[in-house]
Amino acid sequence: MISFIGRMEMVFVASSDAKGECDASLRAGPPGFIRVLDARTLAYPEYRGNGVHASLGNIAENGHVGLLMVDFVQDMIGLHVNGAAQIVENTQFRGLYAAVPEDPTPGRRAERWVVVDVEEAYIHCRKHIPRMARITEKREWGTDDPGRKGGDYFGAKSTPSTAPRPRRRFPSTTHLGSGTSSRALR
Repeated sequence: MISFIGRMEMVFVASSDAKGECDASLRAGPPGFIRVLDARTLAYPEYRGNGVHASLGNIAENGHVGLLMVDFVQDMIGLHVNGAAQIVENTQFRGLYAAVPEDPTPGRRAERWVVVDVEEAYIHCRKHIPRMARITEKREWGTDDPGRKGGDYFGAKSTPSTAPRPRRRFPSTTHLGSGTSSRALR
């Protein structure tokens, strides 16, 4: 598991707020960006992103997280890790884990880390994991250009706001809008 985590370039993070409203987010970096600190603890960096802070906001209210790492290229297998997370500012993290090297890529510096106390880790069956091919792409880091960060890719800003709908069993997030109004999926 430690070797597998060390070669992962992305992780899907599941979190929920104090009321149980869920969110799933992607975190990515170079192989090894997810650090195994010891046999029961791992950490991943939080870079400056889109400013939504859904995962961090949820973790601040409810520290339980689920992580899913999937190898789509080599072994077509996955690893689930569930645990208790805490947000640690980069300066404090560096004091606690000085052996973890800084990312050398200009513009890609962790602002904080999510440190996870692992409660369980188990395999994700390969039966339905598709094989994908790795394509090398040069990516510029550190931009705040909305177009390069995804901007309003789905055109949600031009969708008229509607009154909030009553919550159902599987609530949607309201990250597409601000305040108490929400927008329909496009």
